[in-house]
Amino acid sequence: MTSFTALTTITGEDAAYALSEALEDLFPEPTGVGVFEIEDGSGLWEVAAYFVEEPDAGALAVYSALHKAKPFNISEIPDQDWVSKVQRELAPVEAGRFFVYGSHDADKVPEGKIPLLIDAAMAFGTGHHGTTLGCLRAFDALFTSGFTTGRVADIGCGTAVLAMAAAKVLPDLILASDIDPVAVDVAAANVTANGLEGRVNCVVAAGFDAPDLAASAPYDLIFANILKGPLIGLAPAMSKNTATGGQVILSGILNEQADEVIAVYIDNGFNLAKRDVIVDWTTLTMSKKAPL
Repeated sequence: MTSFTALTTITGEDAAYALSEALEDLFPEPTGVGVFEIEDGSGLWEVAAYFVEEPDAGALAVYSALHKAKPFNISEIPDQDWVSKVQRELAPVEAGRFFVYGSHDADKVPEGKIPLLIDAAMAFGTGHHGTTLGCLRAFDALFTSGFTTGRVADIGCGTAVLAMAAAKVLPDLILASDIDPVAVDVAAANVTANGLEGRVNCVVAAGFDAPDLAASAPYDLIFANILKGPLIGLAPAMSKNTATGGQVILSGILNEQADEVIAVYIDNGFNLAKRDVIVDWTTLTMSKKAPL
């Protein structure tokens, strides 16, 4: 069945959410509306509406004018088996000792590599994006340098690929959290698919706000592959929850945003240990300083 998208951009978070709420009154009504910040420092937000019937272009033009947004770009999406398409196009990824693959590539796991199964149907955090790949490489380097045990948390875990990588090589229970309950369900399913039940505990939490996370703090290693804004907002809590000498691996950072993130974390008691760049994205490894 053919479906449709209608996309626009607008300045400001409040304006974007006001427009998204207004779109829910359209007829035919959208099956879903999404709001996304464009992380380029422009202050623009994208508003996307999805339809199973062709949307009313005139009504969309009125909504964009009333809310001072750009005109909507309406696109027709042909019916496809999107999971199969993604499976065909997502090749396995090697990141140091780790090998991230979908079940359709189970016969391609090289000898000596540590396999991480992430299927295409659960595609946020497959290892293909520069942020996830950067975190896996940073952890691989940290493990090679001697990090072989410790308390580990994966904040904003998505598919839990980073938590599972840690669980594959470290003896300790790994905690994985996400603010999105759907992501946590996906993470738990991936943990089971990788035979890591009892090794990774997946919880719903905003930042560190969960009893399980508080009970295990402070951590020797924290992954946070999210975005610049939340990373900066979490910096004080990150410092509070990281043990002296502990490491944090941060990503979801555009290259031009990295210096700002580094400065905030230095102000919160960290030193920069390593900085890696993959195309447009930077991954930071930072170490918690001893208190003065």
